[in-house]
Amino acid sequence: MNLTKEQKIKLYTNMIRIRKLDELLVQAVHEGKFVKPLFHSQQGQEAIGVGTGTFLKKDDYLSHTHRGHGIHEVIPKGVPMKSIVAEHYGKVTGSCRSLGFVSTCYMEAGIFGVAGTVGGESTLATGTALSAKLRNKGQVTVCYLNDGDIGEGSTHTALLMSANWKLPIVWLCSNNGMSMWVPTNVSFPKENIADIAFGYDMPATIVDGQDVVAVYEATQAAVERARAGEGPSFIEFKTCRFRPHAEGMPDLCQNGVRDEAMVNEWKKRDPIKLFREKLLEEGILTQADIERINSEAQKEVEEAEKFAEESPLPGPEILEESLYAK
Repeated sequence: MNLTKEQKIKLYTNMIRIRKLDELLVQAVHEGKFVKPLFHSQQGQEAIGVGTGTFLKKDDYLSHTHRGHGIHEVIPKGVPMKSIVAEHYGKVTGSCRSLGFVSTCYMEAGIFGVAGTVGGESTLATGTALSAKLRNKGQVTVCYLNDGDIGEGSTHTALLMSANWKLPIVWLCSNNGMSMWVPTNVSFPKENIADIAFGYDMPATIVDGQDVVAVYEATQAAVERARAGEGPSFIEFKTCRFRPHAEGMPDLCQNGVRDEAMVNEWKKRDPIKLFREKLLEEGILTQADIERINSEAQKEVEEAEKFAEESPLPGPEILEESLYAK
């Protein structure tokens, strides 16, 4: 599972692309550009979506969570930025449409939407994993969970079904220490969420979520196991979200605010910074390469926003096209 130079550069590039898009969407919320002024930034957790999703096969399935509205997971899988920005700006070209370009680009990437409830994505993912097993073409489903999902009955139902039926699915749990405003150590009785996998007789791994190579290696091992018909695996990524639960809200924690010093300590282990330093040390990237990657990612983000701003708002016809069955 040794990564080539080109693969390492791709991982780094994807993290930069996602960080810049996340920053754009955060800014857009505060500038009033969102049709619905709500965004859950995932800054600080880029290594997880990139390390797990960049090298999946095109026909593998992916189910994402609400954190970052899925951008950290779907962009490495091939979904274009412009459809995501257009969705948040409420335009007809946005990915919330059930017909047309955007729906097609999501489905072609093996993504069939997101659940409306926390933990709901786990049942959707179980369905795609069952479908993959029945077709027997070597497809795998990866399902992203957050620590808050573990408190939902739907998640445990899905874990049980996947284990009992030996489905080709990898459960990817980002433990950022906070379920909205409740610390994980308050809502969960053990230090490691991955311990729940024991009860479902599936292997579990705990990984540094700030290390994109470690994320990739653990995920690839679990994916290969699933492709071989050996059933599901559970991976817990220890990480931290750098921003509040949602933009425009205080960064609360139980009865007060989250410890700023703790967050700043995590920021010293920014996954992008860590990997950039590693690639510079290995001679894989130069400072000129870094500046070029930043510039290209910034241009892609700006073009995505321009596409969204120039796209039309929906008219009454969207009801007929996207809501009612014919």
